[in-house]
Amino acid sequence: MKEGIHPQYGEAVVKCACGETFVTGSTKKNLHVEICSKCHPFFTGKQKFVDTSGRVEKFKKKFGIEDKE
Repeated sequence: MKEGIHPQYGEAVVKCACGETFVTGSTKKNLHVEICSKCHPFFTGKQKFVDTSGRVEKFKKKFGIEDKE
């Protein structure tokens, strides 16, 4: 491999929206995630709807979709 073209790989702190933090390896020092294994429905057995910053509403507004309720 060529020298000097690859980023440094080291420890990174991962912060979840639920407040959980853990250390992993990455080329970045800090990572922010919305869902981790502590709050993901597959691991918790609880279903939850994740809509960060109104993505569904933005999509509906962009494409002119109305609710049929």
